[in-house]
Parts: sequence; structure tokens; C-alpha cells
Amino acid sequence: MASKVLPPPPKSTANPAPTRPGNSVRRTSSIDVSWPDGETGGRLFIGRVRDYLTPVAGAPGRTLDQAEFRARLTEDKTITAMEVTPSFAGAERLVGMRGGNHLRLFIKETMPELIESGAPIYLALDDISGTALVSAFAWSHWHGDFLERMRERMGEEELAKLMSDRVNVCWGLQEGNSGISGDGPKRDVAETDAGDVRNPADPEGWHELYDPQGPGFRRARRIDVTRDPSGLIRVDAAFQDSVAIKTGGRGAIHEYNLRVTADADTLEILTLEPEARILPFSECPGAIHNAKRLIGTRITDVRQSVLAELRGPEGCTHLNDALRALAEVPKLAGYLQPADA
Repeated sequence: MASKVLPPPPKSTANPAPTRPGNSVRRTSSIDVSWPDGETGGRLFIGRVRDYLTPVAGAPGRTLDQAEFRARLTEDKTITAMEVTPSFAGAERLVGMRGGNHLRLFIKETMPELIESGAPIYLALDDISGTALVSAFAWSHWHGDFLERMRERMGEEELAKLMSDRVNVCWGLQEGNSGISGDGPKRDVAETDAGDVRNPADPEGWHELYDPQGPGFRRARRIDVTRDPSGLIRVDAAFQDSVAIKTGGRGAIHEYNLRVTADADTLEILTLEPEARILPFSECPGAIHNAKRLIGTRITDVRQSVLAELRGPEGCTHLNDALRALAEVPKLAGYLQPADA
């Protein structure tokens, strides 16, 4: 059995994004969360996704597809308003739903065409659940007594239930781990510079991000897809959760990189190399071992495989989110011609 505790991740960001390679498609996705009405007011979610084709490395490419949503969520994660551009039938049904796995299931069951077509907006809507869960942590960098304020607002009993419900929700929060026992560093989360996903040497490399003033949370993704003469699809992907720092800049909470190869004909995952960059607890990097279970899976089936193989303490919820997004790769690879032999 693999060791439960690996050497710590480098605690340094891989940002900025690399410059776009030639004959590639890059999907960038972001959700920015802010509190226009203050800490106890509703949250504003702005999600953006863009697919961008780059025929020649270093040269401007063209936007293939893009989408945006603007949503308001209450503190208990209930969606009270949703506006999607471009609009699609059924988007209004998301109002009244709460962020969580049931929201993901609702989208899957009522809007299957988004998944089947590889629509960019699906990735952003699917990320509402994870973002709703983590984003409140943004306030920890505005208030040194963040936990005490939560206790006062929620009540001792509700906060205790929230903390107990975390046990065994993922690899890093298994019973007895430092994130549960409190034996880990007290300020080990979001203390690492998140950098900027945007590369000044490649201004076309990212879509326009929403940068609000004040406390803010961002989930940012990048998926680069290329094809080579040997019949391989190559994927270089990045995933980061970060918060705005009161004194300037951003602090990273979670950051993973993924490098994957898949057979262009069968879509079988041939190699999968997750890299833990920034994670909150010392045990967290151990989750990358189990991710190798997905090797041999068809990339089109990866969402179901993650659920089956990496549920609960068998995986990391954030690494799982990064892995599930690999299901977007066939759509992106379809825009490309195989590289010349």
C-alpha cells in the first residue's frame, strides 16, 4: 500500500500559464465570487469559459466558443438568480436549487444536451457546487477571527455539525488527519502566493477575468489539448482555487497540474500524471496515488469513473474536479488536425 503521507508539495504556484503551443485548443474557465452586499449578504458568482484555437505557436488564434453566467446565491448556497449568455432553454430551472452534488445531478438529468455537446457553459455550471462550498474562506483574509465570526453567525451546534460532516469527505480529511485533529499548522491555508494565471508574454492566453474589489474567491482552470503524429492526444491542465488578499495579490488554497495522454482513436487514457502544487494539509498529496486508477479508462467515461473509483476518502474532491473535466477533452481535440508526421 502506498504511504499515506508523501513529501510535501512544493507550496509554490506553477502560474502564470505557459504560452499557447501551436496546433492547440485551450479551454479556460473561471468563477469569481464576491459579496456586493457584505459578508452576510448574497454572493455574486460570475462564471466565464472560452475555447481558443491556436494554429501557430506565439501567434494570435481565434475564439471557437465562449459563454458566461451571472448568479446570486444565498449564504446557504441557494441560487436566487441566474443569467446565462448565450441563453439556453432550461437555465431558469437552476433558480431555487442549492449548490452541492444534488445540483450536479439536477444539471445532468435535466440538461443532458450540455454534456453531450461538450458545451463550455456546462463546465462552469458544474463548478458552482465546489465553488459554493469553498468560497466563504475568502473572508479569512479580511478577518483574523474568521472562525469565531462563523461560530457567532451559525451557532455552536451548527458549526460543530459542519466540522463533523467533513470527516472522511476526502483523502485529506480522513479521521485522525491533521485537518480533522487540528494538529496541523494553524495558518497553513491560502498562505502561498497564487500568482496570476495570465501570462504577460501571451495576452491572448486567457479570457477576461472579473476582478472585484474586496474579499473574493476564484476557481480557475486551464485545459490545453494537442495532437501528435503518433496518434496521441496530449493534455496539459491546471486547476487552482485562490482568494484575494487584503494587502494585495492572491493566496492559493488548492492547486493541481495534470498531464495526460490518450489514444486518439479509442480515447483510452494511457498515462496520467497529477502534480500537487499547493494543498492545505500534509496528508493531501497522498490522493494522487489513487488517481492512477483511471489509466485504461476511456476519457469519455471519466466522470463516472471518478465517482466509482475515487469517492470520499479514496480521493481528493479538488483533484477529482480536475480529473472530471478531462471529459471535455474529446470536444477540444475534435477541433484539431493530427500533427504532420
